[in-house]
Amino acid sequence: MRTRTSRYTTLTVVLLVASALLACVAHAQPTGASRLTSDDPNNWPMYHRTYDAYRYSPLAQINKTNVKDLQVAWVHQSGVVVQGLESTPLVIDGVMYYIASNNRVFALDGATGKEIWHYYTKLDPIVSTLFFQPYNRGLAAGHGNVYFGTLDGRVIALNMKTGKETWVTTLLDTKKCSCNFTGAPLVVKDKVILGQTAGELPIQGKIFAVKASNGEKAWEFNTIKNDPKSWGGESGKFGGGGGWMTGSYDPALNLVYWGTGNPAPDYDWGGARPGDNLYTSSVIALDPDTGTLKWHYQEMPHDDWDYDSGLGESLVMDRDGKKLLVHQNKSGFVFVLDRTNGKVHNVWPMTHTYNFVKSIDPKTGELIGRNPPREVGKPTFICPWIAGGRSWNSGSYSPKSKLWYNTAMEVCEEVTVEKQTPVTEPAAGLFFGGDQVAKHPPGGEAYGHLDARDPVTGERKWTIHFKYPPIGSVLSTAGDLVFHGDLEGVVRAYDGDSGAELWHFRTGSGHRGGPISYSVNGKQYIAVPSGLGSLVLGLYPALWPEVEHFPAGSAIFVFTLK
Repeated sequence: MRTRTSRYTTLTVVLLVASALLACVAHAQPTGASRLTSDDPNNWPMYHRTYDAYRYSPLAQINKTNVKDLQVAWVHQSGVVVQGLESTPLVIDGVMYYIASNNRVFALDGATGKEIWHYYTKLDPIVSTLFFQPYNRGLAAGHGNVYFGTLDGRVIALNMKTGKETWVTTLLDTKKCSCNFTGAPLVVKDKVILGQTAGELPIQGKIFAVKASNGEKAWEFNTIKNDPKSWGGESGKFGGGGGWMTGSYDPALNLVYWGTGNPAPDYDWGGARPGDNLYTSSVIALDPDTGTLKWHYQEMPHDDWDYDSGLGESLVMDRDGKKLLVHQNKSGFVFVLDRTNGKVHNVWPMTHTYNFVKSIDPKTGELIGRNPPREVGKPTFICPWIAGGRSWNSGSYSPKSKLWYNTAMEVCEEVTVEKQTPVTEPAAGLFFGGDQVAKHPPGGEAYGHLDARDPVTGERKWTIHFKYPPIGSVLSTAGDLVFHGDLEGVVRAYDGDSGAELWHFRTGSGHRGGPISYSVNGKQYIAVPSGLGSLVLGLYPALWPEVEHFPAGSAIFVFTLK
């Protein structure tokens, strides 16, 4: 007969087993909106990791003392190298998800790199004729699915466990508009939000939200304002815009912040698009539930230089009791806004080389002494170049050091403006209104740099120079480390306080994507996409002919401690 002690022991074992089973079930719960708002340091669940867009990992197992002991844990090849690897991976509960060129999606064991599933998107042949292809910059995750926009104008949801299609929605008539999706979506509550390419096309670019459960379109926001004062004549019909990169979200204010693309044509020979051309080259704040515009701030009114606002991160931060949004414009100027209403708090330059304006008023944001390239057929010297003071790659803000680690490019160009008639039949054609070639700055060589700065004031603590302006994103961690890969294929770890190089590794191809950090079973990893590509890269050989021969690639390199 059982004793009381044995019965209690049996009951205890049953309870422990039940508790373990419940823990496993909880661990296996699909990633919903609540998972995205709770910051699990082990995960990297969205493009910028968190809604505030810091690209910061709170993991500190790898630190300044032991980073020298990093070694390769595993490598995964995507199998397609055209335009390299431009994406930022996601990691959720030990599984890595990433997207490569031609919309190839993979799910991998985060500890070993073993493939769990892959999904190769069947794309419309029209894709091969498009200007923006074949790259994609990232996925979104939530509600048990991973989501991405396609090169042929669709949004696809895949079951996170199986890789099978949950739903497919077509939002764009790509055969007609020549537009598509290349940026990572953002899951906000029950919506999946993403913007389209449009800035170089004679169309009206939009930002969309679809229901995460079934892909049904919830709302769309037209970045071309229906206002003859903003778009003279019929120019608004061909205004471009769009929102091709990933926004940020403030749950407390329930506002989504999104940068918009440049107007079309990129260059105005005079009278091509009269007005301020809202809402292009702007930061907009939208209600994620309805798509209603709450406020906007146009960084480049009547953008004459292709300095759009559709760049990497919009930092959501509080400083001295103020709710701020820090956003870098392609011009190389950083706009610090009150994120409750879009009012200017400060404006500062992170590049040394610019002549498109004499200055920008730090209190009002007014462009002072504009220098637009308007004379048809005559080259105009403009700084910075069309790639910007920084491209679409992202910096990283560390709430621990209070520093924003960000790259910049000191490069100029000669712009030759040409009158152009918009082509919309049978499909939209490119609508640039000019051409450009890269040039060195006056009195010196072009170069790039990685800086550590105060994001609100612009005060710089340290800087690292690069011969070839870098176009890869940055990662900072609680281990006081900064990770960044350069154009030559070397990824480095820097001391976040001093900028001293502590470790490096050559991946074999340059870096355009976003490094991340995550943890599996208590072990921290650093994942670095390697694979040189991007339309921007085509500008480099005019100044550095050897770049044309830099090796291509497309692989995820994952590092951990010995």
